Amino acid sequence: MPSRKKTATPRRATGKKRAAAGARPNAKRAARAVASGAKAAPARLAALEREVQRLADLEACRRLRVTYFRCLDTANLKDMKSILTEDFSCYCAGGEYVYQAKSRAEFLEVTENSFHTEIVTQHNGHGAEVELLSETQATALVYFNDLVYHFRSKEFLMGTGLYKDRYRKDPDGVWRIEYGEYERIYEITEILERAPHFTAHYLAKHGKQLPAAARYDATTGRYV
Repeated sequence: MPSRKKTATPRRATGKKRAAAGARPNAKRAARAVASGAKAAPARLAALEREVQRLADLEACRRLRVTYFRCLDTANLKDMKSILTEDFSCYCAGGEYVYQAKSRAEFLEVTENSFHTEIVTQHNGHGAEVELLSETQATALVYFNDLVYHFRSKEFLMGTGLYKDRYRKDPDGVWRIEYGEYERIYEITEILERAPHFTAHYLAKHGKQLPAAARYDATTGRYV
């Protein structure tokens, strides 16, 4: 009988060869992924930097009225000056008074003469609602309450109000209050027959000495 020729059977790839063959497509996909990630990384990094800057700006703006109220109650004109723009202006409408200032210098002078040794004040702000309009402009709503007692007139005031603020980031990179106005939610004034018994009085040590002949003008909120 004629001899039959043997047909060669293809050898199966060994484990190492199969792994290498399978790794080549995976390696290509990985390389493409790395290349794609490398292209997207600058954009993601830039977006992250913008978000960090946005959060930093929000925090800086939220601190402004907090610092402002502290400076009022402690007559700290140095810190107060640092958070107001040079062209700062304000409009404050109480139940029986209206006060306006058209410059930082004017406001600081009035503050120095109003937060003196014969007054006690307490101002607290509650969570500024800040809206960033641009990289250098922002607005805010700040709800606040205050207590005031005048030793000479024995007048006691308490109330709440809503500040509507404009903030600006100056060329030195610092956010400051550019404009502020408030409207009262409510206000109570009363002449107390008996003076409160204060066991601590910060402005007695750190406020400006009030002239003996000065009298309080309720329509302006100043001593004249």
